[in-house]
Amino acid sequence: MKLQPILPPNIKAFEFTPGDFARVRELIYRRAGISLSEAKREMVYSRLARRLRARGLASFGEYLDALESGTDGAEWEAFTNALTTNLTAFFREAHHFPLLAEHMVRAKGTLAVWCAASSTGEEPYSIAMTLCEAFDTLSPPVSIVATDIDTNVLRTAQEGIYPIERVEKMSGGRLKRFFLRGKGERAGLVCVRPELRQMISFKPLNLLAPSWPVSGPFDVIFCRNVMIYFDKPTQARILSRFVPLMKPDGLLFAGHSENFMYASNAFRLRGKTVYELETRHRISGSGSNA
Repeated sequence: MKLQPILPPNIKAFEFTPGDFARVRELIYRRAGISLSEAKREMVYSRLARRLRARGLASFGEYLDALESGTDGAEWEAFTNALTTNLTAFFREAHHFPLLAEHMVRAKGTLAVWCAASSTGEEPYSIAMTLCEAFDTLSPPVSIVATDIDTNVLRTAQEGIYPIERVEKMSGGRLKRFFLRGKGERAGLVCVRPELRQMISFKPLNLLAPSWPVSGPFDVIFCRNVMIYFDKPTQARILSRFVPLMKPDGLLFAGHSENFMYASNAFRLRGKTVYELETRHRISGSGSNA
């Protein structure tokens, strides 16, 4: 095993020039639409330095040249995963879930939800639990598609296994109904019940990709705390692609610090960070890939 020298905290193992940072910003913007501010420079260095060490490379220039050569799809995936922020929790922004339940119980026909930034799975599983409670069954008549650009977090989401500390704020009733407690080697962990996992289809998806592996129409789209990483033109393009995938009375849930009114005129505010289609856009969802 090759050992790395231990350096003082103020000395970096690799030179990271303003030009290197500019290249990273351009590459991740083109690849994933993520707009990195100057304040993210240290975060970028820390996360990508691990990739240089893993590849045995001597400089950021060498690493970025290899990326731009376009010959290593796996490294592009690792690069994107490294620069993706995944902050999530069960029932985060709790005010959304009663409205979700009310809307879905009233909805007609085939019921479908798209969670467009599922991270490690807490959000789609919170959606699934909410709908199980709303329909009073572990098999409600709803399908959930959960997507994320980060393939690492998707693997965690598919497994549905979490440290018990992640669920300690839930009621005892929810814990008993929706989770299995780990034993032996898995002591201190909980696993979501298989019925919840069966409700959800997890898929990798880049919101900037020319086509999306999802089909509408959706009753609800959750796109929370991801648009903040995009500039306004990118937000507008993504929102416009949501429109034909939504049912005429569908709802779009945003994050607490996001405001779509300035990015699109296709939506109007329905409630606290909840949007619905403007009347002129209330056409039937195409059901095709965007």
